[in-house]
Amino acid sequence: MNRVRALTLTAALAASLVAVPAQAATAGDSPPRTGFERTDGARWTTQPEEQDFLKAVDRSSGRVSLTRFGTTKQDRPLQLVRIGTSPSPNKVLLVCSQHGDEPSGREACLSTVRDLAHARDSRTRRFLDRTTVLVVPTANPDGRAANTRGNSDGVDINRDHLALQTAEGRALAALIRDQRPDIIYDLHEYGATPPYYDKALFDLWPRNLNTHDAVHDEAQTLSEAYVRPAAQRAGHSTGTYGIWTDPETGEPVKQVAGDGQERILRNMSGVKHSVGLLIESRVDPLTEAEKADEALNNRRRVTSQLDALKGLFGYTDQRRGRIEATTARARLAGLAATGPVYVGGADNDTPEPAEVIQNPPCGYRLTAAQYTEVGDELALHGVRVRRDAEGVLVPLRQPLRALVPLLLDERATYHLTAAESEPQCSGG
Repeated sequence: MNRVRALTLTAALAASLVAVPAQAATAGDSPPRTGFERTDGARWTTQPEEQDFLKAVDRSSGRVSLTRFGTTKQDRPLQLVRIGTSPSPNKVLLVCSQHGDEPSGREACLSTVRDLAHARDSRTRRFLDRTTVLVVPTANPDGRAANTRGNSDGVDINRDHLALQTAEGRALAALIRDQRPDIIYDLHEYGATPPYYDKALFDLWPRNLNTHDAVHDEAQTLSEAYVRPAAQRAGHSTGTYGIWTDPETGEPVKQVAGDGQERILRNMSGVKHSVGLLIESRVDPLTEAEKADEALNNRRRVTSQLDALKGLFGYTDQRRGRIEATTARARLAGLAATGPVYVGGADNDTPEPAEVIQNPPCGYRLTAAQYTEVGDELALHGVRVRRDAEGVLVPLRQPLRALVPLLLDERATYHLTAAESEPQCSGG
């Protein structure tokens, strides 16, 4: 507890180091504005408006580059915005609107792109000299167009970060593989259940037990010592996602979400050695004024996301050396690590004996048919394979050691195929 309190105090100072600027440019300039901003929250930014907005920001700032990293089934672009003044090993990835009917995170991401692109204060400029901010403004464009949780096939993208059956999931996996972000910050919204589950903001770190301990601890620090304090200082109530609490005592009542499933981005981030955090703003009105004025409620939903982002950027700026060392250490650990792999349980749920592979095999042997079936997915994840006289071997001695059994062991809940265990591997 003392450690968390100390971190909270230092985080309060860090929040002043880097904040999303309230005004993007000096008087006389006219930085682009979203449809949401132009209507003062009366409606959400349309997709044509988003495209025009991003193109305008790209044209108006040398810090920004806009690229297309994928295409949806309905031929909408999946776009990546890169913000920074120089190449940097420290990367933060914002993934916005995986669920198409949760728009507030998307609006916060769009205005953050603009504000960082046009900020002129020395602290933010120094931050962008040392940090590359990557933003996927709309991770589910088809769902956003239809205002649906899933994509155009009705698939929940945030349950597809293992199987990679969707165009959106595949594109995000390739992006994470190629960029190797130190932090993955996933913006969502939730429906309240008063009085047990009705904070303005909830968040949650990777609970999956295959997350390296140091990465898990950094993610929990990001939550408890930076994001929550930043939101609280701005007047928002906060809590742990998926946990109902007694309104009188604050004690947990039951868990309703937020387990360790590896197919969820928050957990896959941890398995892939990024400091992951899920953030959820409350959809429902908090006050009588918000009930009477939908635009007011919409603005609060977006503002809470923006205030939490200040904590994220403060964390990144203050702890960048520790973050980079932690993620690098976790990626190297798989090359030499022994020890169990978990196919169940979570950091708050002790796994059953059957959910622990105590002595994982050297690797997994794929038949030609199996490799034809899952080879693309392995490549998208960045899993290394080795061809030999007997076919294709997927060794565990690699950075994504813990991911391999989750993909290929029949004991794993969401495995892609049941590969044969290889007890002994020869070669490097």
